[in-house]
Amino acid sequence: MPIEEVAGTVKDLIAEGKARYFGLSEAGANTIRKAHAVQAVSALQSEYSLWTRQHEQEILPTINELGIGFVPFSPLGKGYLTGAIDEKQTLKQGIRGVIPRFTEEARIANRILLEMIAAFAKRKNATNAQIALAWVLAQKSTYVPIPGTTKIHRLLENIGATTIEFTKEELKEIEEASSYIRIMGNRYTEVQEKATGL
Repeated sequence: MPIEEVAGTVKDLIAEGKARYFGLSEAGANTIRKAHAVQAVSALQSEYSLWTRQHEQEILPTINELGIGFVPFSPLGKGYLTGAIDEKQTLKQGIRGVIPRFTEEARIANRILLEMIAAFAKRKNATNAQIALAWVLAQKSTYVPIPGTTKIHRLLENIGATTIEFTKEELKEIEEASSYIRIMGNRYTEVQEKATGL
C-alpha cells in the first residue's frame, strides 16, 4: 500500500479522535517526505548508535528539517557496544545469531570501536553502555534512545548515561576517531534489510 494512503488513513483516525500522532519506523527519507506531506509525522523510530550511522546521510537531515522527533532503537548495538559480547561467545539462535555484524570475524574486527568507547568510559568514570547512550543523547535534544533491558541494574546503569556530558572537543574527538573505523558486517541479513525499505 502506498505510504500516502497509510498517512491518509492515519489522518482520518486522528480527525476522528481515535489516534493522536503518526509515527514511522525504519522509513527512508523519500517515504518520510511523502507521508509527512499528507499527515504530519511526529516521530521516526530507527536503529542508531556509534556503529549504525548510515541514517546520518539522508534520514536524520530530513527529519531535522521537517521537525520530526527521533527514537533511536538499539543504541547499544544489540548489546555489542556494552563490551559484554566478545568473539569467544557462542551466540544462540535469535537476532544476534543471524546478523552478519555478529559473526566471530566481525566481532573481532569491530573490537576497535569498543576500545574507543572503553577509553572514554575510563576517562568519564562510566561504563561502555553509558558512553554509547550519552553519545546518542548528545547528538540532538529531540533524540530519545530506547535501550532494551530485562534487568533493573542495567536500567539504572542506562539512566546514569543522562548525567554524562561531553565537551565539544570530546565529541569532535569521538567523531574523528570513529571516522577511521570501518564497521564489519551489515546490521541485518539481506532479506531483513530489504524489508526495511531503506
